[in-house]
Amino acid sequence: MEAQEMQLKVRRVTDKFTESMYVLANEPSVALYRLQEHVRRSLPELVQHKTDMQSWEEQSQGAIYTVEYACSAVKSMTNSSMYFKNIDSLLRQAIKMKEQISNSQGRSACSLHDVTPSPSTLVSAPHAPSTST
Repeated sequence: MEAQEMQLKVRRVTDKFTESMYVLANEPSVALYRLQEHVRRSLPELVQHKTDMQSWEEQSQGAIYTVEYACSAVKSMTNSSMYFKNIDSLLRQAIKMKEQISNSQGRSACSLHDVTPSPSTLVSAPHAPSTST
């Protein structure tokens, strides 16, 4: 009977010891320690992802600004067609006036037979009326 009693006591002690070890292993401070280990291992990677995302955000903001600027430039170009038409008509008028001046100088040179026109005759050359379209 002493052997059975001894086995019972040993069994109780081992059960209590096992229960104590189980409680110690699952104590909140151990859980906090393991949580801290996990954070320490994963935090650098999370920080790297955050900096990458910030960099991509800056790049995309720059691209958005560039596209908006290009769109505004294209819109202003379409609005400037009126000015280009005006420039075109003014250039055509200038070409016609130059041709008329050249023609009138050619006629006066033929009528004067080798007499060069003075600068005052060049200034007083007749001007064609403007024909704007």
